[in-house]
Amino acid sequence: MKNFFKEKYIHELFDITLILKGIHALIEIISAFFVYFISQQFVSNLVVWMTRSELLEDPRDLFSNYLIKFAESFSVSSQHFVAFYLLSHGIIKLILLMSLFKEKLWAYPTSIIVFGMFILYQIYRFTITQSIWLIIFTILDLVVISLTVHEYRYIKRRQEKKFS
Repeated sequence: MKNFFKEKYIHELFDITLILKGIHALIEIISAFFVYFISQQFVSNLVVWMTRSELLEDPRDLFSNYLIKFAESFSVSSQHFVAFYLLSHGIIKLILLMSLFKEKLWAYPTSIIVFGMFILYQIYRFTITQSIWLIIFTILDLVVISLTVHEYRYIKRRQEKKFS
């Protein structure tokens, strides 16, 4: 009975992480369309507007200066890359997450491999950008992978008991 409650808790945690990843995937898809259709001038104007009062108060503000550097380096090729990256990431994640919710066995190892590849790419991108968001998403992906491994093993054991 104790093991049942432990598995139920882990399964609920797994579902919560899938929901969070699903929300993140939807945000990525919506953001991809937004990023694709905005202009570089819009990005620059938005950053200047967002950081103006902070930079008047402290011209060396780390976050504000980071945003300004980002806006200055935001090229058309960067824009297209970001849009493609967000859209492809979001669609792949949604397909895998829906399949995991439906307990499709093929989705477990596939998700582990795909999320592992996302982690490797995010670590690579972190070495270039030093974006804290990449670290946060990588940690979330590691949690999802570990819960996916656990859930896959649990489902396989449950199926073996069912057929024996």
